Amino acid sequence: MSRATALDQLLRSSPQLWNSRQVAEVRARDTGFSSLNSLLPGQGWPLGALIELLPKREGIGEMRLVLPALKKLCQEARDIVFVRPPHLPYPPALAKAGLPLNRIVWIDATSDEDARWVAEQTLRQGLVGAVLLWSDCTKDISLRRLQLAARESDALSFLYRSPQAATAASPAALRMTLSPLPAGLQIELLKVQGGRPARITLPPNLLPKPPSSEAA
Repeated sequence: MSRATALDQLLRSSPQLWNSRQVAEVRARDTGFSSLNSLLPGQGWPLGALIELLPKREGIGEMRLVLPALKKLCQEARDIVFVRPPHLPYPPALAKAGLPLNRIVWIDATSDEDARWVAEQTLRQGLVGAVLLWSDCTKDISLRRLQLAARESDALSFLYRSPQAATAASPAALRMTLSPLPAGLQIELLKVQGGRPARITLPPNLLPKPPSSEAA
């Protein structure tokens, strides 16, 4: 038996050994947009990972982008948690968008620090389908705590930050900026763990109606 054959058999038979050509399977949920899925490892929003969304301004489609995934979670009887959103959620619009009110939890934390703590604890409990956190945090240690909490969870973990954060490093597994264009919503993937940066535009007709008239 040649050395190459013996080594190959050893790699295949021993769970303690890892081959650099092997890529860990990425657990993900369908984003609802095939063109976006094709750019993401696992063909969707990664589970057990922090997803950072950086909209150029409010109301350009940052909620519509995640709506298809949230609707499916609600259909599976999974709760959706909004932590310190910039606007008060409007119940009739949420219901019309396919997010039943008995599946929505809104937490209006008094400070950014409290909001991050609530998001961490919610993720660690592992009882919800998705956590959406709006935070102005810039401290690396705080962001890493969120990433670790997301890793311990089976939920979708969305973190909304200002566009200025795009120039700073982040432990998030997936980072993207969102920009309005006449042709639709431009998505620039700044960081894709297991993938590579890219840029696409989703036409307006592909984006579902937002769950509120204030935060689209």
